[in-house]
Amino acid sequence: MYHTTMTQILPTSRIDKIRSAARHIVRELGFMQKGLAGTELSPSAVHTIIEVDHGTVTNASNLGALLHLEKSSVSRLVQKLQKDGLIEVGPDPGDKRSRILALTMKGKCLLSDVEGFARRQLCSALDGLSSKDVARIETGLALFAKALSAEDRSNLDAVTDIEVHQGYRPGVIASVAHLHASFYSKNFGFGAVFEQKVATEMSEFMARIDNPSNATFSAYLDDELLGSVSLDGEDLGEGVCHLRWFIVGPEAQGMGIGNILLERATSFVDQNCFDRTRLWTFKGLDAARHLYEKHGFALAHEIPGTQWGTEVIEQEFERKRT
Repeated sequence: MYHTTMTQILPTSRIDKIRSAARHIVRELGFMQKGLAGTELSPSAVHTIIEVDHGTVTNASNLGALLHLEKSSVSRLVQKLQKDGLIEVGPDPGDKRSRILALTMKGKCLLSDVEGFARRQLCSALDGLSSKDVARIETGLALFAKALSAEDRSNLDAVTDIEVHQGYRPGVIASVAHLHASFYSKNFGFGAVFEQKVATEMSEFMARIDNPSNATFSAYLDDELLGSVSLDGEDLGEGVCHLRWFIVGPEAQGMGIGNILLERATSFVDQNCFDRTRLWTFKGLDAARHLYEKHGFALAHEIPGTQWGTEVIEQEFERKRT
């Protein structure tokens, strides 16, 4: 048996597409212009007014850390906003070395204008998109911001719209087959035989999903499948679990979904006391291999194969219970 897997392949071309999109966002939101959000203020000044009002920062020291500015730059920024009558600076009762920042009435009026401008700008940009597309943008930007902050991307709990579902869910067979067929057709030339094999064998497996030794874990954003993995505890004999149909969709790569799914899979295997877990893939999926090895799998065998019309080096990985 041979079931392919894939996750988190990020070539330079994809990184450059993300960079290009980020530059486009910066330009379209007006960060290259003299004033931001319909004001005559710099981006750092507008950020300061927003964050002071939201309570994200309360003093100049925190402001420097948030905006990634040096102390001298923060000092000049605060002085200018104070001179313009937009913020007021007072002593911090808890720390004599610190200064408390607060908006003046003039600053609050300007903030209202800024937030109205920004909301209209985004509403105009999102007008005409489906609610599903808007949700994807919201989740993607939240993940991107989190990644830039060097936070732990392996934990999806902060992204509340993403749900990891265990067991059968309507449409999961077709969605998993579609992700496999699309990826492997584009990248390796696999055709109808491969798609039929995935769909047929997963359909047979789902007829047995109620057996407690079997499981499927699938990550969803609303009704869209982002990634999936299945554990078949019956087809390889007693004490051996078969990890099957592990895949993460191209638009979801880099979110940590592959890591989450393998964590769920290996936890399931250990909880059910399987002696060994085996999976089949092929040489060249280096990011996926790194993920397998991270979760305790080791290469057991590899041989050439052409069963899908394209010659590959088929690989078997095995994880033993410790």
